[in-house]
Amino acid sequence: MTIREILLKYSKELEEISSTPRLDVEILLQKALGDVDRLYIHLNLEKSLSDEEENLFLKFINERLNNRPIAYIVGNREFMGLDFYVQEGVLIPRPDTEILVEEVIEIGNNKGKIEILDIGTGSGAITISLAKYLDNANLTSVDISEIALEIGKKNAVSNDVDNKIKFVKSNLFSEIEIDKKFDIIVSNPPYIPRKVVETLDKQVKDFEPYTALEGGEDGLDFYREITKQAKSYLKENGVLAYEVGHDQGEDVSKLMEINGYTNIYTKKDLQGIDRVVIGNIL
Repeated sequence: MTIREILLKYSKELEEISSTPRLDVEILLQKALGDVDRLYIHLNLEKSLSDEEENLFLKFINERLNNRPIAYIVGNREFMGLDFYVQEGVLIPRPDTEILVEEVIEIGNNKGKIEILDIGTGSGAITISLAKYLDNANLTSVDISEIALEIGKKNAVSNDVDNKIKFVKSNLFSEIEIDKKFDIIVSNPPYIPRKVVETLDKQVKDFEPYTALEGGEDGLDFYREITKQAKSYLKENGVLAYEVGHDQGEDVSKLMEINGYTNIYTKKDLQGIDRVVIGNIL
């Protein structure tokens, strides 16, 4: 089959499960053809795939037709202009999380040398992006998942920031020394209410880690615990920064207020939804 024939045939087949069917096919073709760029695809529409290339593409497209996310098929996802290796066992980085990272970078740039704690390593997207774009920061990144820590370390090396990050297996603050203090604590915790998880798209609930999605009965369990404990680990005027679910901005802001945080504010995503909540502890 030629590239043109593949694009036409499989873009149509993917329409029922993907909002970007042609882009999905192009990405899978790029991988099957040896990680060529998209321009190569567009300039070689009449190229016929070799048997080996076609078999590899068919393997990929069949996985996609069975709802496996593109990022897991090709093994990477771009975030904040950086390339991250991903696999089942870690959440796929989302564009919404870039809003959190950008806000923390802006806060961090207004300080001297700083210590940052990231709760929930995942793929390392938050930790590594902050290490990359904040020259004045050292980071500690914690996760309860061995897979997440392994992938986070791998991505730190590939993005050349491993010397700025300490990865720690920890259930929230459990393995952080009680006298350790941070300028900023940042987290994108699991925040989907338990009953909602089963209603999610198959590409999410059947492939991405449940423990990175489910945030308790109302989705706020991790916010309650982190907000309460973070007070003991923040320096004077330290910052707590969260990503939140689409309807959680007000509830998380109230949690922070109840726990003594001040200067609480929210940042909206591109859809105008409160996506980030920030507060200070005095």
